Amino acid sequence: MTCLETLRQTPLAERCIPVLETKRLILRAPRLGDAKAVAALANDRRIAENTARIPHPYRHVDAESWIAGANAEPEGETYLITLGGVAIGGCGFDMRDGPTPEIGYWLGARHWGKGYATESVRALIDHAFENLEHKALQSSVRVTNPISRRVLEKCGFQWIGVGLCRIRALGSSVPVDRFRLERGIWSALKSWGPVKRVA
Repeated sequence: MTCLETLRQTPLAERCIPVLETKRLILRAPRLGDAKAVAALANDRRIAENTARIPHPYRHVDAESWIAGANAEPEGETYLITLGGVAIGGCGFDMRDGPTPEIGYWLGARHWGKGYATESVRALIDHAFENLEHKALQSSVRVTNPISRRVLEKCGFQWIGVGLCRIRALGSSVPVDRFRLERGIWSALKSWGPVKRVA
């Protein structure tokens, strides 16, 4: 198959999303063939209870729906986090809650505590500021999730207050810490090394 034929068979949304490469990880657009792996990773109550939009239980059809809707937002980007070609989680940013992109991320439980979330978020931040020229980014974490809070702090995010966020898996709203990262702060703190944009 030629490169042009491959490009024609690749969904438009996937073609528009660059591949981001870090020291250990590759972040790329999710594909329908990833649904089984995504469903196996995300079907964990601990993940669902700490993210706004992941249901529990999380089935194959939920993964297919997430993949089909990924990158449908014109101002957002959704990535599958891979390690050695194997899916380990997801991340991205969108503009659903206003003009400032909101970063979100999750990892399968067996990949926690290895620095992958921080590495992924740093790649998103670099891409958002260097390639997309955003002025600021925002994120929020449950007040009961200090590990995710630490990820944001290591990436330079500043705490700006407390709010409420509806958690789909719980069917209710919970308190969250809200964070913001300005381009100027990122420029001053950027010492984590470059992220390589592959495509």
